[in-house]
Amino acid sequence: MENESFKILEYEKITEMLAERAGSSLGKEKARDLYPSSDFSEISEWLQETEEAVTVYAMTAPPLGGIRDIRPMLAKSGKGAVLDLAELQEVMSTLYAMRTVKRFFRDLEMEVPVLKEWAHSIEILGQLERNLSLTIDEHGNMREDASVELRRIRRELKSSQVRIKDKINGILHDAQYQKMFQDAIVTVRDERYVIPVKAEYRTHFPGLIHDQSASGSTLFIEPMAVVELNNDVKQLMLAEQQEVQRILRQLSQEISRESEPLTANCEILRDIDFAFAKAKLARDMEAVKPLINEEGRTVLKNARHPLIPRDKVVPTSITLGEDYRMLLITGPNTGGKTVSMKTLGLMVLMAQSGCYLPVDADSEIAVYQNLYADIGDEQSIEQSLSTFSAHMTHIVRILDKVESDDLLLLDELGAGTDPEEGAALAMSILERLLDVKATTVATTHYSELKTFAYTREGIENACVEFDVETLRPTYRLLIGIPGASNAFAISQRLGLSESLILRAKQLVKADHAQFEHVINQLESEKMMYEQMNAEIRERQQRVTQLELKLQNAKSELSKQKGEIIRKAKEKSAAMIRQTRRESEAVIKDLKEQFDDQGIRARQQAIAEARAKINEASEKARPGIMAQKGVGQKIDVKKLLPGDVIYVKKLDQKGTVIEVQGKELTVQLGSLRTKVKASGCTFLSHAEKEKPQPMMSGKKRSTQSGSFLQKTQNIGRDIDIRGMMVDEAEMTLGKFIDDAVIAGLTQVLIIHGKGTGALRKGVHAYLKRHRNVSSFQFADINEGGTGATVVALK
Repeated sequence: MENESFKILEYEKITEMLAERAGSSLGKEKARDLYPSSDFSEISEWLQETEEAVTVYAMTAPPLGGIRDIRPMLAKSGKGAVLDLAELQEVMSTLYAMRTVKRFFRDLEMEVPVLKEWAHSIEILGQLERNLSLTIDEHGNMREDASVELRRIRRELKSSQVRIKDKINGILHDAQYQKMFQDAIVTVRDERYVIPVKAEYRTHFPGLIHDQSASGSTLFIEPMAVVELNNDVKQLMLAEQQEVQRILRQLSQEISRESEPLTANCEILRDIDFAFAKAKLARDMEAVKPLINEEGRTVLKNARHPLIPRDKVVPTSITLGEDYRMLLITGPNTGGKTVSMKTLGLMVLMAQSGCYLPVDADSEIAVYQNLYADIGDEQSIEQSLSTFSAHMTHIVRILDKVESDDLLLLDELGAGTDPEEGAALAMSILERLLDVKATTVATTHYSELKTFAYTREGIENACVEFDVETLRPTYRLLIGIPGASNAFAISQRLGLSESLILRAKQLVKADHAQFEHVINQLESEKMMYEQMNAEIRERQQRVTQLELKLQNAKSELSKQKGEIIRKAKEKSAAMIRQTRRESEAVIKDLKEQFDDQGIRARQQAIAEARAKINEASEKARPGIMAQKGVGQKIDVKKLLPGDVIYVKKLDQKGTVIEVQGKELTVQLGSLRTKVKASGCTFLSHAEKEKPQPMMSGKKRSTQSGSFLQKTQNIGRDIDIRGMMVDEAEMTLGKFIDDAVIAGLTQVLIIHGKGTGALRKGVHAYLKRHRNVSSFQFADINEGGTGATVVALK
């Protein structure tokens, strides 16, 4: 692509915005070096990377702190140089960042294959990381125990320094020397301990002079008594420096040996950091992923210029490459034509750099091989070229290189010379571009070009809307309508006399005046139809949403109805089987009770028993309640929560939870639903709970009505955050038992993330619970690792 076009469209401001959002110098470097691609596959990969980063960033920010550009250190160590502590600390920080990033994406519960593949490719250099951490502390200093020898040297050094200080303190407190000291303090000169002594006592105080004060009145003397001790300290300090250098050299050699994987890891961290810089820019711009194509089709909906503040930018919609490949924007100056053109150019460069675009969803943009822009005042003082000459020189270069899959942005084509000749030149250039089939957007204020666009295939007129009432452009791009000059209307609004305006109209050719009139009519009609179409689209969207909602409701209701009927049939069949077993037992007993003399009485008793059995079987069959007309008509005014009713439609008995006018909220087993009172019959009032007598050594054989009601109303989830593990186990035990009795097959336990202690305790408890089939972390929209989904037996 042409670098001059990047400068004209201010592309470097986009790359700088990306660099500001990168967290490392590696990412910033890649952002500033970003160059748009013309390869469709490569652009698709870049947009995929951005999409994955946007997905992750919407939920959590990755740990990208601590990444340093260690490439100079790797080059330095590769030449045999020794790295200092600061440089080693940067290498250690980057190694830690590598480990953290790899662990983050390994544990990430999202489908982001590109980012996960990058993180998976990071090679963890555990031994090198451990050696560095054992050598350098968190403040960047070498540890006392970096090596056995260094620890020994520093221990002896401290011991020698203590002996020196004790010796000097004894001298400072010696009465015979008290008057000789300027100050009773110990100081250091040339890494040796000295005492400030008054100059006049120089010959009376035995020692070596190392320095004197600026006035010469004080001498800094090393007492002879500590000379040997200071010599020992000096030797130990030299030994310490040698040992430190040995350790640094050893670590530098280790880093040099791992130079290749470290370089590869840095490149991966750079790519990840840059991908999230694009994600941050997309969030800040409220941008979306564009659809890209190779057919030359561009449809930008409400595109916002990314360099204009959000509260000031006016969105514009641009369409190219469907019915026409050339767009001619006409109209007066300062109407926003150039802004629309620059918006398109910058959108192309951003999309082909893998960035999201500040447009509406479903916007589409073509991939162009080259982008040429000729915009602005190109007057060249150095080459003594006028504005026209500078523009024409640039256009000549473009025409020599342009191909069918290129995009051209030409501002004020043919301007800067005689209007008639300029318009003719502009038409000839546009004809050449039409022959080449290059995608072109051109602006002009020549009226002749409006007619030219109407008479050629593949070119469309456009203008920027102008409000005659306020004398300001609205900056909305109107495609299909050429721009009118509005000179007469503007002059009249500014106070020009009516007579002068009428005379001016007489001087304008009749066909031109008629053309301007037609343009104004077209513009008014287009705006009216656009508004009508917008209203129709909104209504269609509402209707579609309502249809979808109704369909979902029908499906859910049908599913619930089928499940209720299935359970009712299973329950009825079980009741019939149980009744038959009991009846056969009764008949058997009857046969045994009657002797041969009572055959007739026995057979009569058996017949009566079987008749009762058949009657009970008929009543137990599904649908029999509705056939027989069970219950009485409901009186809503007398109905109370807890009353038992029969729902005809579902052929089920239920308990009234709430009465809302003519609608009832009813509990049917584990299902709670709303029904109309007219579709139900009354069975019985709520029974008051009777106290159960205590039975020694035995459990109660039946559950109370309140317990059944409680288990029927149990929720699917429970929140135990803030509880201790023991308390949580007691709460969960009761909750799971109630859920099993209520017929639930799956529950959600919310335990939070925190330190992880509660989560571990809950999981350990679930593993040994008799009613738990399996468990796993919840989906990200239900809490992720802060909640656990439990499947019940």
